This record gives sequence, C-alpha cells and structure tokens, in this order.
Amino acid sequence: MTPPVLSVANRAAGLRRRSFLAGAAGATLLPALGGLAAAAGTPALRIGSLKFGTLNWLVETITAEGLAARLDLRLETVDFASGQATTVALQAGDVDLIVTDWLWALRLRNEGRDFRFAPFSNALGALMVAAKGPVRSLSDLAGRKIGVAGGALDKSWLLLRAYAQERAGIDLATAAEAVYGAPPLVNQQLALGRVDAALTFWPFAARLDAAGFQRLLDVKDVIAGLGISPTPPLVGFVWRGGIEAEKGAALAGFFQAAAAANRVLATSETAWERLRPLMQAADDAEFVKLRDYFRAGIPGGFGEAELAACARLYEVLARVGGAELVGPKPGFDPALFAPLKV
Repeated sequence: MTPPVLSVANRAAGLRRRSFLAGAAGATLLPALGGLAAAAGTPALRIGSLKFGTLNWLVETITAEGLAARLDLRLETVDFASGQATTVALQAGDVDLIVTDWLWALRLRNEGRDFRFAPFSNALGALMVAAKGPVRSLSDLAGRKIGVAGGALDKSWLLLRAYAQERAGIDLATAAEAVYGAPPLVNQQLALGRVDAALTFWPFAARLDAAGFQRLLDVKDVIAGLGISPTPPLVGFVWRGGIEAEKGAALAGFFQAAAAANRVLATSETAWERLRPLMQAADDAEFVKLRDYFRAGIPGGFGEAELAACARLYEVLARVGGAELVGPKPGFDPALFAPLKV
C-alpha cells in the first residue's frame, strides 16, 4: 500500500536510537573502499529503519566491518514500528534517509516534494502456495482466496493482476478473493489453510520457503512476463533532496559503505553469523533462506536500461492502480533516480 503523506496528527516518533561513531567500528577494512571520505565534523546521517528490518543488517555490517571508520562516517539509526512511521518521519525531517518504494517517492515528487531515490535491493516478493495444495498454476487462482501482504494498492498485487490478465485472461480482482493483511498474518493464514496462496514480501516468502511452502511465482518473473527487462528495483534509499547541501558527503559516503557491505554479505559466512540475532530466524533452515534471498537481491549497477525498466513498470502500475496509487499528478520523472552530486 502506498505510504501516507505527513499529517500532524499521525506524526510518528522514533522508538529507539542507536549511534555508530567512526571510532567505535571494527578494524576490518576493504581495500576496494577508496575515494570519498566524509570530512571530520560531518553531521551524523539519521537513518530511519524498522527495528528488525533488513536495512539494519546492512548498517550493522557497515559498522562491524569498519567501513564507517574508514569514511569517517557517523550514522544514527532510529528504529520504528512500521514502514508508515518511517515515511512520516522522513517527511517531517526527523530522519534523513529511509528504505521504501520509489513509487511513493515519485508520487510526492510529482506533487512538488524534492525526494530522491537510490536502489537498496532487487529482492522482490513471491506468490507462495502449499506443496500439496490446490493451487498449482496461475489459472488455479480463480475462485480461490489469496492472502496479500499490504492492501489493495500493494505493488506486487497490482503486478500479479496485470500478469494474470495478460497470461491467463483472469481478472483476479473479481475472479479471486483477496484477503489483505500484515505479512506475518498472511503467512499465518496460509499455514492454517485459510487462504490458498499468499503474495508476500521477500523476507516472509523466505520464511515460508524454509517451512516447506513453494514459490508458485516470483514477482521478478511476473515483471519479466509483462515484458519489463531488466528487473528494476522496487525498493531503495529515499531522502529529501534539500539535505544534500548539508549532508551530501555523508550520503555519498553511506552509499559507498553500503556497496562495500553488500560485497561482504555476498561472500562472508562470518558476517551472516554476526547478523543472526537481528534476523530472528526460527531455525537453521530459515536463517539460510533469509541469507540466500538477501544475497539474490543485492543490486548491481543502475543505468539507462534500469531507468527505462522503471518507466515501463510505472506505466503498468499506473494503469492498474490508477490515480489512487499514483496521485492526482501522474508522470514518470527520471530526476528521481539521478546520481547524487557532491
């Protein structure tokens, strides 16, 4: 569901703050991390995140691997209870950077708010089913209950609707019964057999995968099936363009550190063992699936092909979701994705 714009009445406060100072980081340094370093005295970059969200895995790796120290980077994370709270905090100026989907940032940009975006992960959700359940193909969804993480405007749900219409001639909005809910609840409903399939975010798909459920469709396959290639990121770092004058060096340093941390997480088992307490994995199988799904979503470069794919994805989402999704001033603005200039 598209996160709401800020209202004074529902402004969210941070639940917990954690500061990571350059001098407190570990000693392991990556030779590949060179170039830009934040100057001494650079103000701290305030990062809003979910308490047990995957962004915290990245920040923990940045600090533990000594990447913050190498760049003289000061990070302060503010934990929130929901994604909605992070978007409210960003609009209020309570934090400098969050992870959310670019469609939300684009909608506000089209309404005159100067938001910017950089990829965080290419990991997408999946449509999960019971291994011996009634749903074995796309056409089997007709007449079934589908648990949908989020709401009627969830991007994966809109894409699945477009895909089903194109591939099987099925309008899932009317041919199936969508049951909306928070991801943990959707997982539970599938486990209890109260829904026949669950369309959910990748960490929750990974948990279902570990529990023996099967992926009927990855959202990346849905996107590819709609003729969109390469698969564009849906989720990324979002910040207010207005902070670049004051914190541009810190932002650039953070993105450089994030890329280096992803290189560590792509290969190091030790780094993942360190993250295990943050991951809340129920067992070894769930831990491995979460690790592997994260690794599969580590982003590569973002160039003209990826930008064109985002534009095409926007066309599909705007067509299916309408003004309720994209807002009263629709349009794809490439400037949202422009490289950070320091």
